[in-house]
Order: sequence, then C-alpha cells, then structure tokens
Amino acid sequence: MSAITTEPPHLTVVRPGEGGEGFLGSIGVAFKLWGRDTGGSVSIVEHPFPVGALVPPHLHTREDEYSIVTDGEIGFRSGDREVVLGAGGYITKPRGELHTMWNAGPAPARMIEVISPAGFEHFFREMVDLLDDGPPAPEAIAELGAAYGLEFGRPAWLPDVIERYGLTPPPGA
Repeated sequence: MSAITTEPPHLTVVRPGEGGEGFLGSIGVAFKLWGRDTGGSVSIVEHPFPVGALVPPHLHTREDEYSIVTDGEIGFRSGDREVVLGAGGYITKPRGELHTMWNAGPAPARMIEVISPAGFEHFFREMVDLLDDGPPAPEAIAELGAAYGLEFGRPAWLPDVIERYGLTPPPGA
C-alpha cells in the first residue's frame, strides 16, 4: 500500500505596498494577484484615480470585472446605468457591455478590481510598458486592446459625463 502524500495548496502573500505599479494614462495600476497565483480563475489589481481621471469607455469580450471602491468616490457607467460609489461600494461590470469609470469627487480615489477569468492583468502590464516609452500612437493602443479582446467606444453620453464631473477627456474625445 502506498502512502498518501498531501501537499498544502499554493499560497500567495502580497503585503501592503507590495506588487508592481504603473500608470495607464489616466489612472494607475498596482498588481496584486496574477492568474498564475489563482489557477487562472481571477486576477486582482488596484487602481488609484487622480482627481479628474476618466477611463476611456470600453468593453471586454473575455472577462467580467468586479470593483470595490476603497477610497474617495468613483463614478461608473455601464450600458445606460450610472452610479457614484464611495468607499465600501461594490459594482459588477459584465463582459460585452460598454462601461467607463471616473473620479467623481474632489480627492484622489482608489478601487480594487477583480477580473474573472484572469489574463487581462497582462494587458495592464503591457500598457504600462507601452506608456513608459512616451505617448503611444492610437493604433498601438487599439492593437494592444484587440489582442486582449478589448474594444473602445465613443458613446453619445460621454461629453455629458465629462462636463458634469469636470473630467480630463480621453484623447480624441
């Protein structure tokens, strides 16, 4: 009879302040859990939002996102639904639906982003690297997005959101 060996499951520890960081053009990113840490089920990043920051409207074709606001106020628009959440607020952003996020308050804000399934965290890493070389051509951003199933949009409601919250428009808006 052979002995049964039991090994403990993989454990990943990320202490406060650990994980790589970078800038995505309008918001920051702090890498916390990669797909390799979770068997591909989820990845987790944090996004700091400077005052006036707006994430260009986009949709994901491969993953769903779940956001938790940890500091400040962040506005979300997904489809035709809009909400502003303060610290402790949660929201789902389903794949296939155009959405955006922005700093809706007078102070810096921050949120945790859970991405399922994992993989999209690599888009953030590649975007940070792309921006490190200076402002990229719009075609380079579109090409990178397409490689990760990301589609950008220019919805008719975007100018209203920018005006109401005093946001910095994305390039071309």
